[in-house]
Amino acid sequence: MSKEECMDALSKYADIKPVITSTVWKELEKENKEFFEAYAKRREERGAAAASSETHRSQRIHDLLFHSNSNKDHNTSTTIN
Repeated sequence: MSKEECMDALSKYADIKPVITSTVWKELEKENKEFFEAYAKRREERGAAAASSETHRSQRIHDLLFHSNSNKDHNTSTTIN
């Protein structure tokens, strides 16, 4: 969860003003610098992995659709001949 997501969730579900969450988050970052650096790195890695997965999924869908259409065209031309 990003800082912004945390601010939104706490505002919506706990009625905590975003300025409060932001202030606390900044202080936590100061006190736990290593944790937040590792946290940010993991979030980036997950984001990159998710983007790669989405690209792969889109390519597979494209390939399946292309293959399916090719088979239909082949079957149609075979039936006509």
